[in-house]
Amino acid sequence: MLFLSFVSDNWRKFLFPMAAIAVIVAFLLIPHGQADNGQLVLSDQNPLKEINEEASKEVNDTELLVPAVIMVDVKGAVRHPGVYTMEEGNRIIDAINAAGGYLPDADSRLLNHAMKLTDELLVYVPLVGEELLESEVSLVLQQNPQDKDGLVNINTADESLLMTINGIGLAKASAIINYRDEHGPFSSLESIMDVSGIGQKTFEKLEHQIKVD
Repeated sequence: MLFLSFVSDNWRKFLFPMAAIAVIVAFLLIPHGQADNGQLVLSDQNPLKEINEEASKEVNDTELLVPAVIMVDVKGAVRHPGVYTMEEGNRIIDAINAAGGYLPDADSRLLNHAMKLTDELLVYVPLVGEELLESEVSLVLQQNPQDKDGLVNINTADESLLMTINGIGLAKASAIINYRDEHGPFSSLESIMDVSGIGQKTFEKLEHQIKVD
């Protein structure tokens, strides 16, 4: 009874402090933001939405780091010929290793081990002493960088680069190098016809692909 009488006589004294406390509690519990004019405004930010967006961004960033998958066909003198799934950026040597490596009698001289793989690439490894047609040589040889004009310098090109010329196979490439060793550099495009096996018809195929410096 004394407590109720005390509250009845003094409730006005506690009204304003309690109201102030209620406002402070509401201010702390309700999401809010402060407007430029100092007025209290409710926040329109959604914490869950921000978390989901951040997680989605992390997933997308991870996907960008995953290398693209490519398929290459490895044939010839390897232990396990077949089609292999490789990663973009892998090299010819990676494909050879995936196929179990070379057989003891494999001839890898014309293979460019450092060349990057591309999708649907065919890698062919010949046997030592295997006779290759010009069309088959293109499966073995990987295009070496040519000069900016796209022409092959027959005075400086090695055997593999010479064989990128349409009409030049392994035998003719070796003959060109042997001629250079014996007679020195070619003085003109036409002088390549001094090489055994290269006549007028062959020269007509070559003249727009070669140069001399």
